[in-house]
Amino acid sequence: MTEEEKYMKRCIQLARNGLCNTPPNPMVGAVIVCDGKIIGEGYHIRSGEAHAEVNAIRSVKEQSLLKRATIYVSLEPCSHYGKTPPCADLIIEKEIPRIVIGCQDPFSEVSGRGIRKLKDAGREVITGVLEKDCRNLIMRFTTFQIKKRPYITLKWAESADGYIDIKRENGQPVVLSSALSSMLTHKRRAEHSAIIVGTNTAILDNPSLNVRNWYGHSPVRIVIDKKNKLPSKLNLFNSNILTLVFTETQHPYIPNIEYIATDFSRNILPQILKVAYSRKFQSLLVEGGAKLLQSFLDQDLWDEIFVEKSSKKLFTGVKAPEIAGKEEYDKLRFFNREFHHYIAEKEEE
Repeated sequence: MTEEEKYMKRCIQLARNGLCNTPPNPMVGAVIVCDGKIIGEGYHIRSGEAHAEVNAIRSVKEQSLLKRATIYVSLEPCSHYGKTPPCADLIIEKEIPRIVIGCQDPFSEVSGRGIRKLKDAGREVITGVLEKDCRNLIMRFTTFQIKKRPYITLKWAESADGYIDIKRENGQPVVLSSALSSMLTHKRRAEHSAIIVGTNTAILDNPSLNVRNWYGHSPVRIVIDKKNKLPSKLNLFNSNILTLVFTETQHPYIPNIEYIATDFSRNILPQILKVAYSRKFQSLLVEGGAKLLQSFLDQDLWDEIFVEKSSKKLFTGVKAPEIAGKEEYDKLRFFNREFHHYIAEKEEE
């Protein structure tokens, strides 16, 4: 690993701290180095607040060192005014002579402008350090901006013989998750803007779809209820969290519950994703059930899949969703489709 890669890895590590609070902005980390020592660090903490470069520069105690330092940043410094001034201008103002960038801004209308501004000011600029990892870091932001939909994560637990539940009309679902994976489910919820389930899951499981076993904000809840079959006493309607109900019929007003007219004679997923995009939901977690998960798979609407494999066998019941090409990663828990690599360790063979 080169010196530049070492510091860029630190940028990426810092950036991930902003996962729950930066949307709709990208996660970005920055590190400032002088004489082989880190003298400043920062990351984009929250949307609308200071960017990573600003926080890193502010953290430097001896500001005079900036004039002979290198700033490492995972994403090209911005060159335009938004909610905050351009970071490229601040770097120039502080006379930082050398800038190392992980990846350029992915959008053609702005890509390279920050780099060009820095070079025009006589700064040394190096780009493409751990570029793939840095692009991976902002994949939610990129998907939202380019595909005009949320970054979609599918998640389920399945038995050793490929079932997610027994067939039932009522009663509790089969528990296939461990205490640890249940905690990680709540962590994952905190990392998403919205979460969706179908009618049957809402009725049979009566989920709250909130964050309890982890620190963070609960996602906006989305449920499909074509015929208004869902009882008003369900946990989804406790009014603690905004809940969007996609339905074709009218419904009396319930506080913090919004009913969205949906044309069920057409494909409903694009309609749901259009609303999610308009609400600036950068990411969407699909928790089930099998029918809803399969519909996202069949329509090629997914970016990441988390599957928990249980050692328990059910022998019969509700089949787990079928993933095209599943044989390629049957022995793995998590698959990231966009970057064609596995994002978790292989299970022991």
